[in-house]
Amino acid sequence: MQSWKDIPADSDFSIYNIPFGIISTGDSDMRIASRIGDEVIDLKAAHIYGLFDGLGLESGDFIGRSLNNFIKRGKAVTNTVRSRIQEALSDDASPLRKAQGVFLPVSKVKVHMPVEVGDYTDFYSSIEHATNVGMMFRDPENALLPNWKHLPVGYHGRASSIVESGVNIKRPSGQTKPHEGLPVFGPSQRVDFELEMAFIIGKETEIGSPITTKNAEDHIFGMVLFNDWSARDIQKWEYVPLGPFLGKNFASSVSAWVVTLEALDHFRLQGPVQDPAVLPYLQYEGQKNYDINLEVSITPNGGEENIVSRSNFKYMYWNMCQQLAHHTANGCNVRVGDMLASGTISGKDETSYGSMLEISWAGKKPVTLTDGSQRKFINDGDTVTMKGFGNKDGVRVGFGEVTSKVLPPD
Repeated sequence: MQSWKDIPADSDFSIYNIPFGIISTGDSDMRIASRIGDEVIDLKAAHIYGLFDGLGLESGDFIGRSLNNFIKRGKAVTNTVRSRIQEALSDDASPLRKAQGVFLPVSKVKVHMPVEVGDYTDFYSSIEHATNVGMMFRDPENALLPNWKHLPVGYHGRASSIVESGVNIKRPSGQTKPHEGLPVFGPSQRVDFELEMAFIIGKETEIGSPITTKNAEDHIFGMVLFNDWSARDIQKWEYVPLGPFLGKNFASSVSAWVVTLEALDHFRLQGPVQDPAVLPYLQYEGQKNYDINLEVSITPNGGEENIVSRSNFKYMYWNMCQQLAHHTANGCNVRVGDMLASGTISGKDETSYGSMLEISWAGKKPVTLTDGSQRKFINDGDTVTMKGFGNKDGVRVGFGEVTSKVLPPD
């Protein structure tokens, strides 16, 4: 597809993308928008020009604090909205070429949290990450726990503390256990990022109605970048026997633009061989992994950006369809806007590890930044930025970024 819009060649928001998000300008209502290059597309304004005629939509349907009601209309509507935008951007005779108020510079709008998250689940689905953690804290010869290759391990996280890109994070406090003596309470000394991606539920189910790997994609609207902040020292002391709690629930950060699953079709590929063979309800057909380049950087306060990881979503051992099938296998229902995160995405070598826990090997191998300072974990004043995009055969589809600064505790 070719567009009459001037789109930078390296833009994540090409005509092949057309994601969805929530914006506002000044005192205006929050409303649904898309993104093309360095501009946003006000969908309410586009509707006034007749772009979505025949879809049963009204101008008011594009006003709201989240995408949830829009997503609930189903892919027959949302995919058509996306394709209508693409067609208009490709048509030299489109009325949008001279339309007023449809295209706005992204620098002139405020971008908000894209969905209202009712429930959030975090998985643990990168075999490289799970192996690294097991080698650090358990038996290097038996790094994976017995269940890991048989099911997508996950836990229910805290939806209320998921925030959009640009919202800064305060260093959390909690109990930690020194090598000797009683536990103490105070600020975490091991705040870490976790490089993840998350998918958003687009079609709900009733209690008692499992989703299969075959129809899982019907229930997935799209994806965002996801930084699952962690306090490793708090987590280490609390996680036995019931898993993460205060070490994980203080914040998670997501990118602002939801990239539809359909926009990622061009980047599908086969996932890793699963050995031993999984149970029938987790078996699947087709290409369910995605070639999405991922990058993490740390920028000290007032300093230069330092890239500390380059990874890829293709490394996931358990794919999204398997995760959703397992999540609902017992009859657990899902609702529109629910967010399910991948777990830390690590690659084959130390340049592609998805957390400082791995990059610094639990603090034993500090990373030296360009200003000469070292990092075992994240310092106050550090900004962590994650980026992600697919790029194949001249087609680029990306997520922009999710970025946040760690602030000292009150």
